[in-house]
Amino acid sequence: MYRFLLSRQWVILTLIGLLVMPTMYRLGFWQLHRHESKVSNNTLTADNLTAAPVPVEKLTAPGGTVPKKYTYRTVTASGHYDTAHEMVARQRTAADDSTIGYHVITPLVMADGRAVLVNRGWIAAGSDLTTFPKVPAAPNGEITVTGRLRPDETTSITGIRNRAGLPARQIMLINSTMLAKAVPEKLVDGYVELSATSPRPAGHQPELIPRPSPVDASLNMAYAIQWWLFTAMVPVAWVILVRRERKDQEKAGEKEGGRTAEPVAAATASSP
Repeated sequence: MYRFLLSRQWVILTLIGLLVMPTMYRLGFWQLHRHESKVSNNTLTADNLTAAPVPVEKLTAPGGTVPKKYTYRTVTASGHYDTAHEMVARQRTAADDSTIGYHVITPLVMADGRAVLVNRGWIAAGSDLTTFPKVPAAPNGEITVTGRLRPDETTSITGIRNRAGLPARQIMLINSTMLAKAVPEKLVDGYVELSATSPRPAGHQPELIPRPSPVDASLNMAYAIQWWLFTAMVPVAWVILVRRERKDQEKAGEKEGGRTAEPVAAATASSP
């Protein structure tokens, strides 16, 4: 009754099903792990954003790497801006992602002589991209900044390609290691994304970078469930196809039997 399963067509179909099932099963777990990673990052970011501020020098130092656990950690730094070595990061979008401009990067020299890069915010690009843009003046004198600690930008993290030959004081990546020779002070690793300044600066200032929003992880969970449903559907579909094939062959056999019986009956009726 099920001899058709040994045919070439059914053997290939069965093998494809056996290969596809573990693949889709693993894809489901891959999406689950992505979901868990995003949830974990969202939790870490939320905890760091709401944590009490700590001095930036307690979390980073020259020549090190900002640990992932400190990403977006609220930090403070006191000192004065080194505006002579201020620079702008190119191809940065405004908060509404509709306009391309610059991020203003200014070193803040601290009491111990070390400096930390401060992303003071976004400004519009203007019409001439070959010259240094007009940047709102940084506050003078001793100040205290509060912001979010960020690790050095890299191409692999941001997708932004670094390139040489840019106009003076323009950069592609905010990276303390790459900028160490451009700033006379010794830079601590990473940079601070400014959220507040004390005392509050007078006059127009760059548009502050908004707080990061949680990454939606629900889609990855939906994809994981979808892959596992597909995995379960393969044997179900296989059984349905097998039963349908068996019924089709039974009907074909009945028709064939009927056609064979008719000549036999006719021959019996015509015999003396």
